[in-house]
Amino acid sequence: MSKKVAIYPGTFDPITNGHVDVIKRASVVFDKVFIGIALSQTKKPMFELANRVEMVKAATKEIDNIEVISFKGLLVHCCKEIGAKTIVRGLRAVSDFEYELQIGYANASLDKEIDTVYFMPSLESAFISSTVVRDILRHKGNVSHLIPKAIEKNVYNI
Repeated sequence: MSKKVAIYPGTFDPITNGHVDVIKRASVVFDKVFIGIALSQTKKPMFELANRVEMVKAATKEIDNIEVISFKGLLVHCCKEIGAKTIVRGLRAVSDFEYELQIGYANASLDKEIDTVYFMPSLESAFISSTVVRDILRHKGNVSHLIPKAIEKNVYNI
């Protein structure tokens, strides 16, 4: 029997409680979940790639069947390298759906063997986004209720 392998890609700039919620849900459904941290120079991340990898590892260390990796280039190429046939994405609101649907179709047009599965975060996490966290951080606000405790030292030391 083949293993069900998925990848949850993103910039994770920084990882939030919403991301962790989706990761936990995916870890129950799939045998192995890669957390794929995109280099994403076009988004101009607040945190360096190595720091984002470190934060995601710290935030997910208690989840057994996940592995944190970084990648650049097309996600479908990364999927092929790691043997993932499913892309995991989170949907917070209707506005997310439109964008995610386009990306899902684009990935399917590049590799017909790859499916995208969408998870809704819990109600408590539905409003959290990395963008909101970064905006609060830029204005010296408190984000401790929006991010995993394990990464607090990382986000306040930028």
